[in-house]
Formats: sequence, structure tokens, C-alpha cells
Amino acid sequence: MNPAHWSRRWSAALALWGWPIVFAVVSAVGLIGALIGNGRWDWLAWIGLGLPTAASLWLGLRGRGRRR
Repeated sequence: MNPAHWSRRWSAALALWGWPIVFAVVSAVGLIGALIGNGRWDWLAWIGLGLPTAASLWLGLRGRGRRR
């Protein structure tokens, strides 16, 4: 296969899996922060677990109105 073919495949995979990977990494950082300690780690956990939750809720609720 030529390099252009791999470039198209990589772009398609990144377009499909880009945001789920970002959500997974942010959630993992939040979970690790929650397990490690207190203080600043708690804030990291809140942010790391809150952002994907808020984004999922926002996208889910926004999508419901468009399906009618």
C-alpha cells in the first residue's frame, strides 16, 4: 500500500476515534487523581470526571431536539 492510502486511513480513524480517545484520557486522569490523594488531586478528579460527563450530557441533550 502506498503512503497516501495509510494517510487516508489514519485520518478516517482519527476522525472516528479522536473524541472518544480524548474523553478516555481525561477520565483516566480524573480517576487516577481521585485515587492518589486530596487537595489539588480532588480538583483534578472533579475536572477530569466532570468535563466528559458535562460534554456527554450536553451533546446528548442537544442531539435529542434535532431528531424530530
